Amino acid sequence: MRRLLLGLLAAVLVSTGSTTDAVGSTRTNPPDGDAARHVRLGGVDVVLRGGTTRVVTVNRTRGFHARVVLWALRDGAWVARLRAADGRIGYGGLVVGARRRQGTGTTPLGSYGLISAFGTHARRPAWDLGYRKIRRGDFWVQDNGSRFYNRYRNQRQGGFRWRLPASAENGSERLTDFPVQYEFSIVTSFNQGQVRHRGAGIFLHVNGTGATAGCVSAPRWFLAAAMARLDADLHPVIAVGR
Repeated sequence: MRRLLLGLLAAVLVSTGSTTDAVGSTRTNPPDGDAARHVRLGGVDVVLRGGTTRVVTVNRTRGFHARVVLWALRDGAWVARLRAADGRIGYGGLVVGARRRQGTGTTPLGSYGLISAFGTHARRPAWDLGYRKIRRGDFWVQDNGSRFYNRYRNQRQGGFRWRLPASAENGSERLTDFPVQYEFSIVTSFNQGQVRHRGAGIFLHVNGTGATAGCVSAPRWFLAAAMARLDADLHPVIAVGR
């Protein structure tokens, strides 16, 4: 009877595709079809990319506050490497990514790639994401009439109405205006396809004094540590849940 029960338990674990090893880790079986692209970490549903071994989860706790966790895949187990209880989301709350509108202060739900980074420091050897140090005249383009919408660009390069105030409908974000938040900033793939009026410049960056305008933020120590743990070859993903 004991052997029968053990056999049934093993069959159930195989059929579910995952088991919990310990607090803070989730063991996954080898990939098998589309189901292998989905995992639930820290209460957040994550859609993985091919080869993803690093995930940042964002789980709203109250108001604009969120729990932000960096996970690493080790020997089939997702293990929490960094945890921050004082993360932030947009002042407008959360919204399905495809329904987001520019200027609403909402943070898009869903899973997105972490594709590059920028900040106020010179590039460090441990940083393996593509990186740009912020220079005078650097903007994140939010001009809906520009072909550089949702792209990093310097005013000297032209192609967008950089003279418009940031508060204008087509005003872009001057990166030097945010030396605290953008000391370390990681770019997500949200709206990489440049759908106009959906929103531009959704980053993971350092906390400011309150809610964000749609980005996800976390304490400075978290971003400094994450910069050294994210590598383009690891296909990192950020997943925002409720």
